[in-house]
Amino acid sequence: MSKIDRLIAELCPEGVGFRPLDELGMTYGGLTGKSKADFSAGNARYVSYKNIFSNLAVDLDANEFVRIGVGENQNSLALGDVLFTGSSETPDEVGMSSVVVEKPKDAIYLNSFCFGYRFNDDALLLPGFSKYIFRSDVVRQQIVMSASGVTRFNISKKRFLKTRIPVPPLEVQREIVKVLDTFTELEAELEAELEARRRQYQYYRDALLAFRAQDVRWAAMAEVGEFIRGRRFTKADYVEDGVACIHYGDIYTQYGTATTETVSHVRSDMAPTLRFAKPGDLVIAGVGETVEDVGKAVAWLGEGDVAIHDDCFAFRHSLNPKFVSYYFQTSAFHAEKNKFVARAKVKRLSGESIGKLAIPVPPPEEQERIVAILDRFDALVNDISIGLPAEIKARRQQYEHYRDQLLTFQEAA
Repeated sequence: MSKIDRLIAELCPEGVGFRPLDELGMTYGGLTGKSKADFSAGNARYVSYKNIFSNLAVDLDANEFVRIGVGENQNSLALGDVLFTGSSETPDEVGMSSVVVEKPKDAIYLNSFCFGYRFNDDALLLPGFSKYIFRSDVVRQQIVMSASGVTRFNISKKRFLKTRIPVPPLEVQREIVKVLDTFTELEAELEAELEARRRQYQYYRDALLAFRAQDVRWAAMAEVGEFIRGRRFTKADYVEDGVACIHYGDIYTQYGTATTETVSHVRSDMAPTLRFAKPGDLVIAGVGETVEDVGKAVAWLGEGDVAIHDDCFAFRHSLNPKFVSYYFQTSAFHAEKNKFVARAKVKRLSGESIGKLAIPVPPPEEQERIVAILDRFDALVNDISIGLPAEIKARRQQYEHYRDQLLTFQEAA
């Protein structure tokens, strides 16, 4: 019997009490009344949507700033607060949580697309326990059920507050946190090692594709190919089995250098209204939330044509598709591309602008040689079936198994 089992048998032999969130605390909103100018000249930190989504514990040192006026009434964060993403394009990602596990040194605020939850003083929930329980399957399922929507899913605070969570004795919470923190630290060490290898790979990729003008012909992209803009479709048009499609958002999250299959399909009856990329085309995202995101691309290597969203461009050319895709990942390409990005709230890049960008055009055999080298490097840092990515995947599965076991309690009658 483990120490946790012994503590549960001793301290709560009849089971653990479950309580709804509306009895344990209350929600509060993020920033209000802010304009674009407030975020361009900030004097105070705020927690972004991405910060919450990506971290079990809030990164209080992140460098997102907003202007807060003297005496302005905005909610600042406190130790123990649980922050949630209030909306998402998919139900599985809505209501992701992150916890304030350290007392903020200075006032720090929450962005308007999220909301916070603060426990009452007598709630008896450790911040370390909160960061795990709100990401456990038993609680995540309830939070997801509190959201509704069609193309975007939004949390209903009223339904959210009905979420019931276990409140085991503090001694039990501390032991569970010790075990899960150990798993988290081991995974973080592996992630750090993998990140170091990725930096090495990026350095080598940039060096391999840094041709000098006298070594190779350079040409504007419009000279070596053409750009075809996609046609609009929405998440409401998605079906399990239909026309294969690539949405610009999927390029950031679902694809690497190249793909032969898509993660999404739209209704077959839409086919006459769509535009398609052909095998060998590069599919380029024309919009993004950041300047760095815009212009991310994936080489389409599937057997047939694929529909593309109207915020994407298909670059049709005679070069090696993966060679072009790898070049789009280089620091040199991004430095040039960034000069053409329209910096509105949503960052945009036009097909005309991309066409002005220069690309190296080495002989076909040299393109093939470079692709073969980079494919091997790419597999070492991204292929989840080998090396460190495979080990991290196995660790994560092990952690999720133990997390859900440790956080599943018999409810007291």
